[in-house]
Amino acid sequence: MRKKDPCKREELLEKCFDCFCRHGIEGTSTRMLSEACGMSAGNIFHYFKSKDEIIIESTAHCMAKVEDEFMANAPRDMADVQRFLKEIPYWTAQRHGEKYRFMYQVYTSPKYRRYGTEFFSGVTRRYAAYAKVLEERLGIPGQIIQALIYTFVRASVHYALFEDEAYLLPQLRLLEAAVPMFREKYAKAPPQDPEDPDRQSSPPLPNGEGEK
Repeated sequence: MRKKDPCKREELLEKCFDCFCRHGIEGTSTRMLSEACGMSAGNIFHYFKSKDEIIIESTAHCMAKVEDEFMANAPRDMADVQRFLKEIPYWTAQRHGEKYRFMYQVYTSPKYRRYGTEFFSGVTRRYAAYAKVLEERLGIPGQIIQALIYTFVRASVHYALFEDEAYLLPQLRLLEAAVPMFREKYAKAPPQDPEDPDRQSSPPLPNGEGEK
């Protein structure tokens, strides 16, 4: 049996996924996949057991790449949050709208729903880790950032699916207000060095309290 090249398999997943995104599950034939990959159906099925396997694995692989690209555009600091909120939903729709539409076609189908459950369990874990990275940058607890991420991602994906600004913009305004509010709430004063002669003394207590 010929050895399967993992790099070639990954390339085929991405080419097949692009083909599915353009034509949908039912609209994509084996012949169309062959043409997209530039090889015979027999050669494609040397790498995959079935069309179902291609659908399942290509969706998980390519949407994980979309997620990585989204995270790579994360705000670098508080000053970058406004740029992130204003640009990313439109960037997502333009660059990945077809992919999100196909992903939901797959994962809302009863046939593939359990694979969607597995995929989104992984998304939850990755967003939790992602929130911890942003915790240091933004000065907001990771659990709160994770909730803000979910709101932002839901709004961005909905816009990518339907280009509905009436749904998108109110949520962006909410996030624009919430991020600085939480930053202010959880901001910590820098610790004072007791050996620092320039540090400010504590204010006097009222009515001479604390005096000996």
